[in-house]
Amino acid sequence: MRLVIQRVKEASVSIGGSLHSAIGPGLMVLVGVADGDSADDARWLAAKCTAMRIFADCEGVMNLSVIDAGGDILAVSQFTLCASTRKGNRPSYIHAAGHDLAIPLYELFCSECQSLLGREVRKGVFGADMQVALVNDGPVTIVIDSKLRE
Repeated sequence: MRLVIQRVKEASVSIGGSLHSAIGPGLMVLVGVADGDSADDARWLAAKCTAMRIFADCEGVMNLSVIDAGGDILAVSQFTLCASTRKGNRPSYIHAAGHDLAIPLYELFCSECQSLLGREVRKGVFGADMQVALVNDGPVTIVIDSKLRE
């Protein structure tokens, strides 16, 4: 699984011109699920994402997690994170997981984040044509791949 985590002032998802979900300060998390990913990957990434110290403390040092900072999480599934660009100019999505694997792992990731955060994780709609808006704070953007656990 691969995450793109952005520290945001605000973020939202609209579908068909209507607001679906929104958060204030917190994390906008794009979630890509690849073939071969497992529940262990989803749990590890949820723990890593919610504990990552990328929010400023009272001295302006990035020393607080989203939990410590009282921030929210908006998680959006995005199969294009699993794109292979090795050959040609058209990305291949052959490594992206199908719905039967991707939906349960995306939902597990969100559920684990919600348990760790202690409040609702806002979500997009799996497979929908979504318009995502955000105000990146910093900017701070982190990419984490569960296959590269370091």
